[in-house]
Amino acid sequence: MTIPPPSAGPTSSGDSLWSRIMAHDLTYLFFRSPLTVVAAVLSVAIILAALMAPWLASMDPFDPAQVFLADANIPPVWQDGGDPRFVLGTDDQGRDLYSAILYGMRVSLVIGLSGVALAATIGITLGLIAGYVGGRVDAVIMRVADVQLTFPAILIALLVNGVVQALSKGTSRETWAFGVLILSIGLSFWVQYARTIRGSTLIEKNKDYIHAARLVGQPTPLILLRHLLPNVIGPVLVILTINLGLAIITEATLSFLGVGLPPTQPSLGTLISIGNKYLFSGDWWIVTFPGLTLAIFVLSINLIGDWLRDALNPRLQ
Repeated sequence: MTIPPPSAGPTSSGDSLWSRIMAHDLTYLFFRSPLTVVAAVLSVAIILAALMAPWLASMDPFDPAQVFLADANIPPVWQDGGDPRFVLGTDDQGRDLYSAILYGMRVSLVIGLSGVALAATIGITLGLIAGYVGGRVDAVIMRVADVQLTFPAILIALLVNGVVQALSKGTSRETWAFGVLILSIGLSFWVQYARTIRGSTLIEKNKDYIHAARLVGQPTPLILLRHLLPNVIGPVLVILTINLGLAIITEATLSFLGVGLPPTQPSLGTLISIGNKYLFSGDWWIVTFPGLTLAIFVLSINLIGDWLRDALNPRLQ
């Protein structure tokens, strides 16, 4: 007796997941916006280039053995005096500008992502507590947030930098500058998350599923994390996207003002700060290419954030 061939079974989990993604409303709206598609492609390209810096760069700008002062201030390869080894030219220390931008973008991304993650953690935690507990706790947290809004992010970052610098006398700036930037960004941006989460929590906490969780005796931390957080986290995704661009600009601004990373740890802000000193001497490339990279990436991130905000707004559907 012959055994009939098996019938075609259901599609694999990977195929079904991919088909669900492609059939989702957000995917449809995404491909209907050519500007958003271009912004996403540019953002992904810059992020991948930064992550693959050790393989794409022609040199390691952090390695003193690969940097020669005799190669300083060489113009781009298409100008007179250019060197084929340095496509975008070199900076004042002889570092290949193309390689320095790749490594600097990676540093800026790490600081920006870490700062935004810290801000989101602080803001979401305080927002959940303020909205769920209410009363004096809510009043205190919101008054602190109101006071925070009266200070610009740059001023807060300068204040944190000054306090840490005063407390760390005798230690090298290279040992704490990275952490100070992350802490400054985190303390500057947490208010938006807290106010957004608090507003959503005030609505959700009076719904039946929260009352049911209280009746069965679940502890408050479990209610906040397991029940409330998944239902109020949606708007935070938009804030995260937009704040990433703002965080990278904040890092670049602080480095430009001389209170960010030291010149031995090049970020985009450090490169722009260095290039600004040589702009009027004719060495325009040192500030132009890092500045263009920063502008293109931040603009792309902001365009994605604006699209995401509109796509997740049911009133615009």
